[in-house]
Amino acid sequence: MKKLPYRARTATGDSFDIEFPLHGETRDPVRVGQILSTVLDAINKDIALAGETSNGDVLQAVAMAMAIRARMIHAPQEGLEALSAQLLRTALTASAEAARHTPQVGHA
Repeated sequence: MKKLPYRARTATGDSFDIEFPLHGETRDPVRVGQILSTVLDAINKDIALAGETSNGDVLQAVAMAMAIRARMIHAPQEGLEALSAQLLRTALTASAEAARHTPQVGHA
């Protein structure tokens, strides 16, 4: 199974090196990574402008966006739900397995 290596950074400086397993029918892993970066950058820019936003609100908006993108596909609803759930479950598992790297701070 192909994997997409991805480094995610938080606003506090923590980072995660995640190995996302890719779906067997992934056409362009590089493009998947580019879209992922674009989505995360857009969320970070929005929060920087609008101010503090709850993580739950962000997750809810992302889930709604996924549902809308799935709805745009001409396919039976059951298949779209199964694929969306599988992709999310795989991504959550990969993310959970990634170690959190926290930068050292303080005085020497």
